[in-house]
Amino acid sequence: MAYKRILLKLSGEALASEGGYGIHPPTLSRIACEVQEVIASGVQTALVIGGGNIFRGVKGATEGMDRASADYMGMLATCINAMALQDALEKAGLPTRVLSAIKMEQISEPYIRRRAVRHLEKGRVVIFAAGTGNPYFTTDTAASLRAMEINADVILKATKVDGIYDSDPKKNPKARRYKSLTYIDVLQQRLNVMDSTAISLCMDNKLPIVVFDLEGEGNIGRAVREPMSIGTVVGTGETAWA
Repeated sequence: MAYKRILLKLSGEALASEGGYGIHPPTLSRIACEVQEVIASGVQTALVIGGGNIFRGVKGATEGMDRASADYMGMLATCINAMALQDALEKAGLPTRVLSAIKMEQISEPYIRRRAVRHLEKGRVVIFAAGTGNPYFTTDTAASLRAMEINADVILKATKVDGIYDSDPKKNPKARRYKSLTYIDVLQQRLNVMDSTAISLCMDNKLPIVVFDLEGEGNIGRAVREPMSIGTVVGTGETAWA
């Protein structure tokens, strides 16, 4: 395996049923089976999941809601997804802990960095819920922050496309995929990989990001074993086309 400790970032939409809303149990089961294979290979695994399949704070704010209130609602949506994913992982035989940035003692442990690291060292899957616990920060930023706090080797960013393109491949059939990118190029070209705060945090701490397609069966394991062959790697190297 290319990495010893990873942080897997999942969007809430990745768990959605048809129509982009709610939770699709078969998708949860598939993700759990793939994470099980990664754990069996000796890779310590943490996850951050969004809440866009239930509620997205930014969307609520654009429709007239107070931004802070909308963001807190989005954080609660990530907790629902985290509990659903925990259930799927435990059914796959993986001991799992949900650590929330907002205290909810009945359903999760409070986020404590040392406790999270200890869980990982014991072979447990750790799911970080409720983002950073602060409004105006996305779950992408939460993923970058938590990855650095637990000393992860990489962020695996699971998306609906097989990497980063110079334009939308669904709209432009001639769009070209990058094999690798520098952080600066991502920021300067305003490529929609992660928000600029998350990219800047990774750049300052030289934390690589692998962007890959979640929908392909077995792709989580491939992203861990062969990151350059399955998606796009954002890091300190050179920008190159696939």
